[in-house]
Amino acid sequence: MLRLMAFACLAVVATAPLARALPSSAGELSIERITDGLTEPWAFGFLPEGEGVLITERGGRLLRLAEGRLSALGGVPETAQGGQGGLLDLLIPKDFARSREIYLLYAAKTPGGSAITLGRGRLEPGGPALSGFKALWSGDSAPGARHFGARMVESPQGHLLIGLGDRGTGPGGTEAQDPELSHGKVMALSREGQPLELAPGLPAGVFSLGHRNIQGAALDAQGRLWVSEHGARGGDEINLIRPGANYGWPVISYGRNYNGAAIGIGPRAEGMEQPALYWDPSVAPSGLVVLKGEGFAGWTGSLLAGSLKDDHIVRIDPAAGFAREVLRAPQTARVRDLREAPDGSLWFLSVGQGALYRLSPKAKPG
Repeated sequence: MLRLMAFACLAVVATAPLARALPSSAGELSIERITDGLTEPWAFGFLPEGEGVLITERGGRLLRLAEGRLSALGGVPETAQGGQGGLLDLLIPKDFARSREIYLLYAAKTPGGSAITLGRGRLEPGGPALSGFKALWSGDSAPGARHFGARMVESPQGHLLIGLGDRGTGPGGTEAQDPELSHGKVMALSREGQPLELAPGLPAGVFSLGHRNIQGAALDAQGRLWVSEHGARGGDEINLIRPGANYGWPVISYGRNYNGAAIGIGPRAEGMEQPALYWDPSVAPSGLVVLKGEGFAGWTGSLLAGSLKDDHIVRIDPAAGFAREVLRAPQTARVRDLREAPDGSLWFLSVGQGALYRLSPKAKPG
């Protein structure tokens, strides 16, 4: 059932910027507040020029920012609230100008608890609501409200790749290793929500397995999928995803359980992938982007991830042995999502500030 939200304009609150610039290896960067007054923002995406930006809040609101004002859109699905559930990721496909389709990932109530669900609606130019919204696919139900994951990208072939968490089954569970369950998987679906057979030897829809809690997903210039994942106490990871590969959770991990006990058999096992990068202690990496443009000198091809624990953005350079550079300012409090804008700047959502920011090289005088 759709919960139709009243269309309302919300004035953007004008506040003084917390920091004007941020030092970095690409030179001094300018930080510009785009909008604030957000509550638990989770994801955002760019509409075609002139139509603004869409933002999801975990509490269930889908917002449009256009001409300096926020408006709440109607026609969004009812979501299962509580814990880490709610309205989560959104995707504006490459053909949006023609199709007008918006995809959402959200936690939906089920008899057994809740399940991550993919749904789609249409957004007409200037329209106050999504129209014709319907659920296309649902993952397996689970009790509790943890580790939904719920990040998605559109592949170069036009299908959807969706990163899902293990639903909090813990180090003793085998769900992330079970190819018949969606928990702890990257799923491959058509635009209509049909499971695709893209990984030989695995059931239709399963693209990779053995993930704990995917919080970020992005494609690089070669069309390869990278994800960021939360570990337990340590063991956060950046992974380059190969179809059919097993990323180990909970058989292998570089972290430990919250009670200090070892997880699985250690950090390595035959037939299971090693992370491109891992953290110990954890930083709780979140949204992920791979810079494709040349807006930041020397950063093309770098991965940037937010931190929900240590209040920063980290730049990761695959060409330099995955060397890390930390970018920190008051605005980077609990960064949830990052996207490269059409103009080459970097935009990010801060949960801690309840705001959307733009990061770009600071203009030189003269």
